[in-house]
Amino acid sequence: MNLSIKNVPDEVVQRLRQRAARRHRSLQGELLAIIEEAVRSQRELSPAELLAEVRRLGLRTPADSADIVRADRDRR
Repeated sequence: MNLSIKNVPDEVVQRLRQRAARRHRSLQGELLAIIEEAVRSQRELSPAELLAEVRRLGLRTPADSADIVRADRDRR
């Protein structure tokens, strides 16, 4: 099956091309990898990945964490 995305801003296309180049992929290969990752079943994070995610989100208190968990549950 072929998919098409119309009206993609030039800046987005450029960033996708750069991302693909960093991963030694074609633009099409990078887009497919992004889509596959997006629809892949959620997996549990390792402790190191969890810590990195907490730091990335800038969580400081348990209340912050509860808000994130609640938002995740509401999305399902």
